[in-house]
Order: sequence, then structure tokens, then C-alpha cells
Amino acid sequence: MDQALRISEIFYSLQGETNTVGIPTVFVRLTGCPLRCSYCDTEYAFTGGEKFSQAEIISKIQAFNCQYVTITGGEPLAQPGCNALMVKLLDLGFLVSLETSGALDVSAVDPRVVKVMDLKTPSSGEIQRNRYANIEYLTVQDQVKFVIADDVDYQWSKQQMIDHQLLDRCQVLFSPVMGVMPAVELAEKILADQLAVRFQIQLHKYLWNDARGK
Repeated sequence: MDQALRISEIFYSLQGETNTVGIPTVFVRLTGCPLRCSYCDTEYAFTGGEKFSQAEIISKIQAFNCQYVTITGGEPLAQPGCNALMVKLLDLGFLVSLETSGALDVSAVDPRVVKVMDLKTPSSGEIQRNRYANIEYLTVQDQVKFVIADDVDYQWSKQQMIDHQLLDRCQVLFSPVMGVMPAVELAEKILADQLAVRFQIQLHKYLWNDARGK
């Protein structure tokens, strides 16, 4: 069944985060999100958008002649047709990653998809939405992201790594909230504590500020 999805935008850019940072990627941003994180930078994707069939979405992706596809939001798993779209893309040979808040069940996500899952830090205002059962479905190809605004977030994130043995399960990303936590401050904390995490900044914001579709 070709289930329609509500889409905020489909665009081609450089991957700004994760372990494929800098690689040209097609982004499919699904509309809607049940969370309201304090540091959210895509509020425009909460509502609106336009409905496209799976075939129409795939046609738009193929037009960019790009192997990497990131499904993002909003919260893409809030739309029932998201998993089916990712399976079709994988079957067509695309390398697919999913950016998810971690608040919704990821158990049905095809294991070929690279899951990039947040654990919401205290400053997000949505810490109670973390679905810790999702951690059981993470593998070495997947990534857990902590978005860090202050030292409380940093200390909490370190503890989560220990409590859930994340470094033995998947890759761990620490990202500063741009304009709130200075990037150099977070980098120095990571080095001082000798954490085996990947420090990342939002490359796209340094290149294009907050330009939509970048």
C-alpha cells in the first residue's frame, strides 16, 4: 500500500551532524511532532506540510542522484507510513538514516536503517518522554545523541552513558545547543573527562545559519 505522508520539505544539502557529517544527503522532513523541546529549531515542521504519496516522495529523492537519505522531522515516526517508506528506500539501494526523538517505539524500524536517537536532556523540558526501552533496539551502527545546554545536562548525559552502557552498544554523540552552550566549553569538558564520545556541532548552521532547506 502506497501510504501518503505529510511532508514539510525535501531538500539536498550536506549532512550537518552524526557520523556522516559533511556527506551530501537528501533530507525528507516529515510534518508533526508530539514533543516541544526548549531548543527545537524546526518548529515550522510541527504543522502544515503537504501530502505526498510514497511514489512521489521517492521520485523527488531520486531526482537528486544521491545515495544518502535522512528521514527527519518533526518526529517522523509519528506518521504511520514512515517505516514503509524507509523499507522501500532501502530496497532501492539508498543508505537511510532516521532522526528520532526517542519518545516513540523504534522496534519496528528496519534494522538496515541507521537510527540516530535523542535522549532528551533536562534542559529540553521533555526528559519525561524518553523511552528507555528503545535502547535495546540500538546496534553498533546506530547513534544516541545528547543535546547539551549546560553542566546539568552534561553530567546527566554522562550518567546515562554509564547506566545504560551506551558505549558498549552504539555510538554516542554530544552536541552543544548553539547559542547557549559554547562549543569550546563542551569540547573541553569531553577532553577533561576523557569521554569516548563524538563531539559534534551543527555544520549546516555554521555554513548557512538557520536558512530553511539547508
